[in-house]
Amino acid sequence: MIYSKISGTGAFIPSIKKENQDFLNEDFLNDDGTPFSSENDVIIEKFKGITGIEERRYAKPEHTSSDLAYFAAQKAIENAQINPEELDYIILAHNFGDVRTGSIQSDILPSLATRVKHRLKIENPNCVAYDILFGCPGWIEGVIQAQAFIKAGIAKKCLVIGAETLSRVVDKHDRDSMIYSDGAGACIVEATSEKDTGILSHASQTWTKEEAYFLFYGKSFDTSKKNDTRYIKMYGRKIYEFAITNVPKAMKTALDKSGVAIDEVKKIFIHQANEKMDEAIIKRFYRLYKKPVPEGIMPMSIYKLGNSSVATVPTLLDLVLKEKIENQEVHKGEVILLASVGAGMNINAIVYRY
Repeated sequence: MIYSKISGTGAFIPSIKKENQDFLNEDFLNDDGTPFSSENDVIIEKFKGITGIEERRYAKPEHTSSDLAYFAAQKAIENAQINPEELDYIILAHNFGDVRTGSIQSDILPSLATRVKHRLKIENPNCVAYDILFGCPGWIEGVIQAQAFIKAGIAKKCLVIGAETLSRVVDKHDRDSMIYSDGAGACIVEATSEKDTGILSHASQTWTKEEAYFLFYGKSFDTSKKNDTRYIKMYGRKIYEFAITNVPKAMKTALDKSGVAIDEVKKIFIHQANEKMDEAIIKRFYRLYKKPVPEGIMPMSIYKLGNSSVATVPTLLDLVLKEKIENQEVHKGEVILLASVGAGMNINAIVYRY
């Protein structure tokens, strides 16, 4: 029996720090272009209370998403102590491609995975590199795909990366722009014969009947702008209700498939989208088992790093595994959950024994 384990992780956290107070002079508008009745300090305080975000990180002007991906990939390869030439797949999750500073164009030719393979100087043509577009759950879905390749016997080592520069695709007149950030996280998924270890089970869903356009590309809230530039937009309340209703059920599906009892779960690494939403998801998840939420079950990084989409879960995992978040660690043999929700609307979860 072939199993799949994460043998190394890496993350790249950009050095440019943008604090909440840096938005005090922004001209926030309603979606119809009218000004808010509240002052910016009030808007920012309410924003912090809901999302938990105090600051976020932005990439340097000279860096793109594929650059961040490469930096994280280097660290994961080093951590796993493997030869890059041994990689069978490079799977890179993103949503907007390489958007250069000052540009309104997304560049995905060649694919970002191809760019990373090129930067890593991998000569092996049998190392297949491709991108995955799956909203914020893209990195987790990439790990699920890597496991499928390994289980099928066509791969032994895969590099899975999540990278994004959301700061390049936000409308500065939209207060939701304060949520988004840049970053990258990566891991090596390897075949192992060690029984009952690594990925134990998973679940994935795509909801599209009413939910497909909860996240979308839309015009700036500044109606005086006549160009056709589009920015990331969302129906926040709809996403919140969708997530707290459906993510706990998907997590339960994955856990029940694994045969692992809820009491065995020691950590839940959930997409860092919104602190209040994540807390509600975890509370409802445990309610499905008629259990209270254990203290310290959910590590958080959103308050310092913001929402970097596909990069949040792998970055958080890397930080905890390397003991860079206070009072959060994972020990050998412990069961953890990885879960995410995002544009699509997509949901996924992995049950993993470390």
